[in-house]
Amino acid sequence: MSLAVVNYPTLSEKDFHWVQSVRQEYDRLYFDLIGPHFPLVFPTEAVTEEELKEYVRQCIGGVSAFEVIFRCAILGDPGFQGHAHAFLVPDQGFSDIVRLHDRLYTGVLRDELRLDLPFLPHVGIANAPTTEECKIIVDRLNAEPFEIRGTVETVDVIGFDGERVWTIEQLRLET
Repeated sequence: MSLAVVNYPTLSEKDFHWVQSVRQEYDRLYFDLIGPHFPLVFPTEAVTEEELKEYVRQCIGGVSAFEVIFRCAILGDPGFQGHAHAFLVPDQGFSDIVRLHDRLYTGVLRDELRLDLPFLPHVGIANAPTTEECKIIVDRLNAEPFEIRGTVETVDVIGFDGERVWTIEQLRLET
């Protein structure tokens, strides 16, 4: 079993429905596995559940909840799990996510940070077998202006066994 840390941004019902309708149509890999989320710590087996929960509690001490706003989709990693990916990347909240991610990759997770992959704060929204197919999806999404507003209020320590994802503990940021 792998452990990870994510944030499920709090979205309005309308925005959540829009994101989920796009994901249902275009996210063949993850729609049924996990909700819309920011990956903060990628799956690892380097620590136990208890170690990770305590570590995350320490790391988020003093971190306040913050707003995120998405206004466009972009092409993401072209080769992860043999697919191209489309991401919503926040116009607002970008640096807050980066700082939270970087804070989590100190201490017991320091050696887990992948320096070969630059971190890009994102919520995955679509994937396709080829970059060209994924670019068509991105262009469709960006053809009409949109603005998805949310807040980052919690972080979840999650488990992943290859078939399902579950929350082990949800921790609140300061308000």
